[in-house]
Amino acid sequence: MRILVVEDEGKLARVLRQGMEEQGYAVDLANDGKEALEMALATDYDCVVLDLVLPRLSGAEVCRDLRRRERKTPILVLTALSGIDEKIRLLDLGADDYLTKPFAFAELLARIRALFRRRTVEPHTILRVADLELDPASRRVSRAGQEMPLTPREFAVLEYLMRHQGNVVTRNMIADHVWSLDYEGGSNIVDVYINYLRRKVDQGFQMKLIHTVRGTGYSVREQ
Repeated sequence: MRILVVEDEGKLARVLRQGMEEQGYAVDLANDGKEALEMALATDYDCVVLDLVLPRLSGAEVCRDLRRRERKTPILVLTALSGIDEKIRLLDLGADDYLTKPFAFAELLARIRALFRRRTVEPHTILRVADLELDPASRRVSRAGQEMPLTPREFAVLEYLMRHQGNVVTRNMIADHVWSLDYEGGSNIVDVYINYLRRKVDQGFQMKLIHTVRGTGYSVREQ
């Protein structure tokens, strides 16, 4: 999942980014409304976490402009105002949810997960390839009925591959979804994580599910 965090308070933005990345999310930062609008129009984010009080364009203006341009990206607004009139105004502008400052980081993560589930057509669908199962809601992975522990980043890579099962995805496609804009394209980080997954998903099984497509990328499929 790729998230755009729009927050002009540098320390809070860095804390949010670090916490989300520890959960396996790819996070980009914008520190003013104009930059946020340009980034949200140029990239297909899974969620925008949007502060209301911003330089250049307010969070309300960013939200309004994204909806006017028919961008359906889920928007979670962070606001210091707790009045019911303000909440109604935000929802009418197109926000999907709001969180009043100060907030617990665990609640922010829970609301992001809820928005992501709401965005999918079948939120509780378990992804399956042969005897490999991945449950996006509970974030559990098992093969042949045996649960396997994955790090948040390993889970994100595997989920992306399984959502495109049978298709070839390039290294850049994986990196764009799982890592943030500061990912260095020349790095072999994607290959490293594919190797981690192979050890956990395929090692010890006769049927291999993670395949290399030479010169292109990777695919998850039955042989």
